[in-house]
Amino acid sequence: MQVKSGRRSNAERTRAMRDRLVATARALFVAQGYAETSTPALVTAAGVTRGALYHHFADKRALFRAVVEAEAEAVAQAIEAADDRAESALDRLLAGADAYLTAMAEPGRTRLLLVEAPAVLGEAERRCIEDTRGDATLREGLEAAIEAGALRPLPVAVLAPILSAAFERAAESMAAGAEPAACRTVVRALIAGLTGRGDT
Repeated sequence: MQVKSGRRSNAERTRAMRDRLVATARALFVAQGYAETSTPALVTAAGVTRGALYHHFADKRALFRAVVEAEAEAVAQAIEAADDRAESALDRLLAGADAYLTAMAEPGRTRLLLVEAPAVLGEAERRCIEDTRGDATLREGLEAAIEAGALRPLPVAVLAPILSAAFERAAESMAAGAEPAACRTVVRALIAGLTGRGDT
């Protein structure tokens, strides 16, 4: 019988180190902002050498991009987790909107994704990151709701980014202190307005 070794593989060690660097960087970027977070501060906080940092990431910007990707993926997963295939297409769209706002309420996430990311990476690169994550889920939800007759047949290529921008502004309002319930009510009313039947 072969005994499984307790030693981690190179791939596992690499993943653990990347996760450690990303988690450390996230905390510092949230607390201090990207511009005020130095590379020496990153390696000191992570307890690694400068060489270890550059082995995994080309520079601070590449590490920041990894943080943004991880945050965007967490939001997308939260939306997917809220998706109940037994519900109607419209109910699933509403649940996804609620899940987005809940996920964005994670401390620091709105700042990272909606403030720091456009400034550091540029809006085009930020949108590229979102395109295969939360934005893709939103497009699919809109297409399903339109196909089911729950929403007016509007062009999704135009509707999705406009609705996404509204969701982002709601998240920013919540981060600035707006009442979460009020933000959710407004977002749900926006979606209800697309049905042509009033409130849902």
